[in-house]
Amino acid sequence: MKIDITIKIAGEAGQGLQTMGQLIARSLARSGLNVFAHQVLQSRIRGGHNWFQIRVSDAPVLAPCDTTDILIALDNASSCHLQELKKESILILDSSSVKITTDKGIVLDLPLEKIARESAGNKLMANMAAVGAVCGLLELETNILSDLIRESFGLKSRDIAELNIKASRGGYDYVYKKVPGNNFSLLSCPKMAPKMLISASESIALGALAAGCKFISAYPMSPSTGIMTYLASKSEEFGIVVEQSEDEIASINIALGASYAGVRAMTASSGGGFALMVEGLSLSGMTETPLVIVDAQRPGPATGLPTRTAQEDLEYVIFAGHGEFPRAVLAPGTIEDAFYAAVQAFNLADKYQIPVIILSDQLLADSFSTVEDFDLDNIKIQRHILTDEELKKVKDYKRYQLTPSGISPRALPGNSYGLVVVDSDEHDECGHITEDLDFIRPEMVKKRNRKNEGLLKEMAAPLKYGSESTRNVLIGWGSTFGALKEAVDLLNADNQEVSLVHFNQVWPLNKEYFDFLDKAEFVCVAENNFRGQFARLIASCSGKIIENKINKFNGLPFTAGEIVREYKRLKNG
Repeated sequence: MKIDITIKIAGEAGQGLQTMGQLIARSLARSGLNVFAHQVLQSRIRGGHNWFQIRVSDAPVLAPCDTTDILIALDNASSCHLQELKKESILILDSSSVKITTDKGIVLDLPLEKIARESAGNKLMANMAAVGAVCGLLELETNILSDLIRESFGLKSRDIAELNIKASRGGYDYVYKKVPGNNFSLLSCPKMAPKMLISASESIALGALAAGCKFISAYPMSPSTGIMTYLASKSEEFGIVVEQSEDEIASINIALGASYAGVRAMTASSGGGFALMVEGLSLSGMTETPLVIVDAQRPGPATGLPTRTAQEDLEYVIFAGHGEFPRAVLAPGTIEDAFYAAVQAFNLADKYQIPVIILSDQLLADSFSTVEDFDLDNIKIQRHILTDEELKKVKDYKRYQLTPSGISPRALPGNSYGLVVVDSDEHDECGHITEDLDFIRPEMVKKRNRKNEGLLKEMAAPLKYGSESTRNVLIGWGSTFGALKEAVDLLNADNQEVSLVHFNQVWPLNKEYFDFLDKAEFVCVAENNFRGQFARLIASCSGKIIENKINKFNGLPFTAGEIVREYKRLKNG
């Protein structure tokens, strides 16, 4: 990468960090640059120390960086980020309100309130002056930021939008080509077409729409809420019903009812909400009603750290539920991957008549990344529901017919053929309650679980990246992909010969995908949890115990630098 710049906006909740960050990130994306932006929040409405970090490059970037090139300090607590600054970094602050001193980088003391007051007549627009100052340092085109501000405020607040534009231009003009030693101009970048900037929550929602989802019931729980709110904003345009239920128990049961009636349905929550859904999860397993569930993970147990990230629910979602029944678990590795995971989840749920769980997390859900246009031409909606014409050819329709694949014919209630019987008790092939313990009960258990044989074949092989040699291997799953990919690049540039094996479809696991372990000399699993849950799954699936683990569980995501340092420590003893 010729260009790799990290911008961090640090301050308290209520100072507009998210608005500032999104305006800068979207300005960069519309300039055709690659962006990865994420935010770190405390669980409070005002106060506390938060930050919004934007990484921009001329090449794709998929993870945060542990150094900062431009730091906007809006409070004194921002001094905690001084250790991230480099010799050429720039620290932006207004010394009339923020008292920070450092001998690192270039300190740019901007009278932000004064600039806002003189440019727009309101000192409260100081944060917009700071946004303009950053765009001035980067030498971005001013009209891109101005257009975004107008879009943000809309036609009803046109006058306020114009004042904010004046404040941003005041900050822009104050620093444009006036900072000695500024190495962050993006003018040298070739002109590229604007890029789409979205979060994983939006990506999952868009994937659901592309897959034909028409119903979501959910109770707001961070960091999953963005899926429901985005779909609500598109409800009229795409004819999707969005139901904010009273709790997660209602959410899953309402969604199951919609699915039983033939509608592609989903629900979304975090670990605590998923805990309330477990009885409904088992109902899906027994009645063989397809359903897509999103678990956007955050650190637990209990309320835990509600605005931080983790990969702590893996074993839980795989083994949750009373009784034994199949399910698939997908864990997208990137924001773009989340779109296709949602499409696959609906198709798998319908084909195998099972619950399919998408494991997101706060890092993915609350991050933003530039993505290529989605390949809609190759999206296929696969329903696997008998039509009336197909039903006419069925001589003896049995909803739970015993089949070699475990998949029974599925017709919808209200069809021309007749009654569809479903029950949460154990049932016979026609759906009627039974206590035949000699034949029906064991055969139904085996029938349901035979679906795992087909599911195993559907689960894609892990992505392999890096050195062709499999002597040294890093293993990851889900949202760690970006940091691991970059870490492998750094290690191989240091002649370490490392390959990455990364899973975004994590259950069921095909033991054949672990044959590489037979040849590997050094293997290390990196994940955002304490126990090493994926390493434990590998052991149970392949019989191979992996001793080397890189575990991070403080609520923050991995950076490539952290992984490189820990990898070298483990390998070199």
